[in-house]
Amino acid sequence: MHFLILSVACSVLVSVLLKLAPRRGIDIAQAVTWNYLAASALSLLLRPSLGSLQGGHAPWPALLGLAIALPGIFLVLARAVREAGIVRSDVAQRLSLLLSLGAAFVLFGEQANGWKLAGLGLGLLAIVGVSARSGERGNATASSWRWLLAVWAGFALIDILLKQVALSGTPSAAALLVSFALAFVLMLGWQLQRHVSGRCRLGARNFGFGLLLGAINFGNILFYVRAHQAMPHSPATIFAGMNIGVVCLGALVGVLAFGEKTSRWNRLGLGLAVVAIALIARGAQG
Repeated sequence: MHFLILSVACSVLVSVLLKLAPRRGIDIAQAVTWNYLAASALSLLLRPSLGSLQGGHAPWPALLGLAIALPGIFLVLARAVREAGIVRSDVAQRLSLLLSLGAAFVLFGEQANGWKLAGLGLGLLAIVGVSARSGERGNATASSWRWLLAVWAGFALIDILLKQVALSGTPSAAALLVSFALAFVLMLGWQLQRHVSGRCRLGARNFGFGLLLGAINFGNILFYVRAHQAMPHSPATIFAGMNIGVVCLGALVGVLAFGEKTSRWNRLGLGLAVVAIALIARGAQG
């Protein structure tokens, strides 16, 4: 269980760092770039078997898609945290499982049941509640709901791409290493172009912040995998614990540490999100 707690903590810490970045004068794009350098290097600790990527069945379209979607969703999440706060952004991120679940029904032939459908319905209501403006100028701008929906859709896209990689038989460690490395190369090319053009010079502060961000981001993934390995017969418990834990801890950190304001609709959406995740996890148990 301690692996699950560490994974939840790392996930929320990522949002905290993204919240703090503008206050510290950090360029998010540079930080995200160095984040993938750190994540790529740390992925080598998992000793990935790259031989599986040499055959003709390697899922290169999905891997390239991940290389673009992963840094893209990082930038979107950073903007959502700044515009809408940690509380609502973490809920939107975790409720992306609704779109992932819908894709599983339509694209991957997963069987629906009453629990999953009930969770899907409540989750959609939760999205409405969480996306509602709080009325506080400092915590929700007129466009914040658009960034929340972008987080929702973006994380679902990543889930779908990861599902395609898994169905190909490619080991997850190899897929992560390749996706992280490709994301780093693409982002580095963009940062060099910004540096040469004078739009944004590369800075040591951004480099250090990005390495810290990458270590915590990788820790989130590593501890989540370890939690599944430690409790191999309780995947639904891990799934629900991770998602509900991030929603609840994110809410506590956002409200207590950053003074984020939430409306009655936001709090209702938060509660519905927890119930929806629990129902979907119950449905996953069959």
